[in-house]
Amino acid sequence: MSWILTRTGQRFDLLAPRASQISTLDIAHALSQLCRFNGHTSRHYSVAQHSLLVASIVPAEHQLAALLHDATEAYVGDMTRPLKALLPDFSSIEHGIWLAICERFQLDPELPACIHEADMVALATERRDLMPEHGENWPCLTGVTPAPWLLPEWTSTHACVQYHSKLLELLSTTHRARARSTWERVDAEHTGAAAPQCL
Repeated sequence: MSWILTRTGQRFDLLAPRASQISTLDIAHALSQLCRFNGHTSRHYSVAQHSLLVASIVPAEHQLAALLHDATEAYVGDMTRPLKALLPDFSSIEHGIWLAICERFQLDPELPACIHEADMVALATERRDLMPEHGENWPCLTGVTPAPWLLPEWTSTHACVQYHSKLLELLSTTHRARARSTWERVDAEHTGAAAPQCL
């Protein structure tokens, strides 16, 4: 058996993921339930809230990809980095799911550098605000400055609502802009007319 049952009742095959099975509701719900750092935080802090933080740091044109950068975890969980490095098959499975997510939301599978940088800022902020004091350095955070604000305390329900609302907002604006851009290219090549305003 290689499939899971999602919150919306989808039978999602981890080894043969399909874009048509990717649901915004499933992603928002699951990410809001998942706690970062395998739960070793001072309070519940969800992957959904982390993703919203990352999206708030990057330029507007990259916010959709930033919000979805950890969306695979809705289907495979939030595995800690040291364990993931020990399980190469896991990374292959996760990548297949990522490609299905990218197809579903029309994203480039290669994330821009600004999202990786924002992810590190979020990680540094989360270590400062949520993790116990510990003297050992995290090499990946060398030279990274945490955000200047403290992380708010959210329930999983609040994180779910905030994440899903932001996702729908970004999908609406991003896909509308892409559609308008396509129409404008066609119009310029053929008629020169303005793009239809209903887009």
